[in-house]
Amino acid sequence: MLQRRATYRLYALCIALVLGAAAAWTVRAAETARDAPAATTIRDLDYGDVLFHFFQDDYFESIVRLEANSDFGRLEHHAAEADLLAGGLYLSLGLHVEAERIFDGLLAGPVAPAVRDRARFYLARINYQRGYHEAALRNLGFIQQPLAGKLEPERRLLEANALMSLGQYAAAAARLEAWPDTSGWSNFARFNLGVALVRAGETARGRQFLEQVGTMEARNEEQAALRDRANLALGFALLQQQGGDEPAAVLSRVRLDGPFTNKALLALGWAETNANRPDRALVPWLELQRRPVMDAPVQEALIAVPYAYVKLASNGQASQHYRSAVEAFSRESRRLDESIGAIEAGGFLDSILSAMPPGERPGWFWQLEKLPDAPHTRYLYHLLASHEFQEGLKNYRDLRLMQANLDRWTESLEAFGAMIEARELAASQREPRRQGALAATDVATFKARSQELIERFAQVEAARDVAALASPAESEQWQALDRIDATVAAMPPGARRDEFATRARLLRGVLAWELDGAYKVRAAQVRRDLRQTQAALTETESRLGALGSAGELVPRNTQEFAGRVAELADRVARITPQIDATAMAQERALAGIAIAELKAQQKRLGSYSTQAQFALASLYDGAGSGGGR
Repeated sequence: MLQRRATYRLYALCIALVLGAAAAWTVRAAETARDAPAATTIRDLDYGDVLFHFFQDDYFESIVRLEANSDFGRLEHHAAEADLLAGGLYLSLGLHVEAERIFDGLLAGPVAPAVRDRARFYLARINYQRGYHEAALRNLGFIQQPLAGKLEPERRLLEANALMSLGQYAAAAARLEAWPDTSGWSNFARFNLGVALVRAGETARGRQFLEQVGTMEARNEEQAALRDRANLALGFALLQQQGGDEPAAVLSRVRLDGPFTNKALLALGWAETNANRPDRALVPWLELQRRPVMDAPVQEALIAVPYAYVKLASNGQASQHYRSAVEAFSRESRRLDESIGAIEAGGFLDSILSAMPPGERPGWFWQLEKLPDAPHTRYLYHLLASHEFQEGLKNYRDLRLMQANLDRWTESLEAFGAMIEARELAASQREPRRQGALAATDVATFKARSQELIERFAQVEAARDVAALASPAESEQWQALDRIDATVAAMPPGARRDEFATRARLLRGVLAWELDGAYKVRAAQVRRDLRQTQAALTETESRLGALGSAGELVPRNTQEFAGRVAELADRVARITPQIDATAMAQERALAGIAIAELKAQQKRLGSYSTQAQFALASLYDGAGSGGGR
């Protein structure tokens, strides 16, 4: 009776493993790819700024700058690439509707074939995640050229998984057999296909695919874990069909230090038991007994070990192990109560996220890989590793990141408020100086004087008045000659007067000759000086106008800026409690799932404890009647 119950429990455990295998590995395979933008020559500086933040894993800042630059029309040469990047960023945040809208918009316009193919791929991914498998296949069929980088193997994997989801196992198998993949991506699809075929009743074909994955050469830890899981699934399939050595041989291929070791050790023990070798079954089960009791296979082993001793007619050792099992189950049940209480007290998800390394920036497909050893999480490793819980955890993390971003903006808005106050104070201090400068500057008088000079110079040029452009020394000489001419004219006629008049004419002729020689240069210089004067007066008038209007513009600009800051502060104040309420609702939902999981574990422990107590009572009854040793 105990053997049938234990076998049924193993069957249920492995069925759960198989049912979750395809989805879990599909997600993991897809999420290892980083959907980086295709290589391109940067023609818009602002797009380069967006990519800088993207490749720094600062995706929130990247999408903010991308949207802002798009609104300002700064991505003219990268519009299609920017939309593709924006769609991928929204998709990574789980905003499928917004991402689908962007990709549909891209496909509706004239875009490069490479951009169109990537958009089709992203749409197919959205379709698959939302369960629209036929639409996913249709979009994948529109892709004309191989995608760049890791997107191409992911496309093939996505196609195979969509076919399997539609029950088209033969078509999926044909795609995989024709896929010359050397990167290891096809192994994920082969594993999924093998599990799906086993589930569909095509055990022989399913075993072939699982055998391929279970015997592959692992190049990294992820492939080694996949190989272990394939051997575990194959070993379980064989265990359900037959006894003998084959299931044990397959299960023995699972590593002793991998994530599936405990399940493999438990199944290996049952394989040996089914082959009537209880002594050999004790080897893996006793190893399991030494491991933490929180793991389900270890709990199963606690009652499997005494069952093997009963089969070996060692009832004394069996009784001792049953008693130890009951005590262990009781201790674990109390610790489960402690975990449930810790979760109900609040702070459940924050304690999980505290395991993130300081300064780590979550990526597009972030997953929490390390958990804190706390009552909140001690018994939830399998739940926390599930895709559903990870998605909920990412939603909570994103909400808290948004909340932290809003907190930073609140501080920035306070700083902007201080800047506005400082600007208003500086404007009030500059106002007296501004008024004084406006009152002390008479531009009209300067312009009138400049116009007089222009007209006077025009007369000089018309009359070619070389004396008008004389230097101060030359002007003094010219005036001295005028005085000499007057003195000579007042002298009585005679030889002396004639001599002085001749000398005066000679001096005036020399001076006039010199003035005429310098006239052109001096006229050009005057024209230049007049133009510069006019330009200086125009600039002065413009600056005085700006200075006059500054008294009106600065307060108005400051008020507009203050209005924008106030509007943003109001929006932040309205959004912050909404985000907090949503985050708390998300935490309550995930906490409810976690508590339900812990209570299910408690129920399982209670069932194990009851079975152990009944088995122990049966041993005592047999010993009392002389049937035991």
